[in-house]
Amino acid sequence: MSRIAARLLELGVALPPSPESLANYIPAVRSRSLVTTAGQVSVQGDRVWKGKLGADLTLNQAIAATRASAINCLSALLTVIDSLDQVTQIVAVHGLVNSTPENGDQATAMNGASDFLVDVFGESGRHARTAVGVAVPHNFASSVYILAEVSD
Repeated sequence: MSRIAARLLELGVALPPSPESLANYIPAVRSRSLVTTAGQVSVQGDRVWKGKLGADLTLNQAIAATRASAINCLSALLTVIDSLDQVTQIVAVHGLVNSTPENGDQATAMNGASDFLVDVFGESGRHARTAVGVAVPHNFASSVYILAEVSD
């Protein structure tokens, strides 16, 4: 078992199959040593987080939603690399949090994704980040995409 697969097992996380594209795009693209994922929404198995932070969702629910989105990002990475052990650095994480216009907790909500990636990858999981409030398509609670540096 790979190091990262073992860490995911310790965390009780089973990666889902690679997400299906909802339009004309692919889950991830590799260009040399960089991989970027498409935005991954807040679905984990049968659990789906939908709604707006500040109206339908609590902050804790939004944190769980961005964590689920980050888990899906790891599955998307595996469409272009053989093992998550190839990830040498999570470079950037970009989060779109479905929120009401007056809500300003997007950065805190994105800690669900950021904390998860650091839990999985350790220091190489630390990253630059953006967190913005938007109307996410299909009313999902979040959409997260990552940029990762990988080895061969």
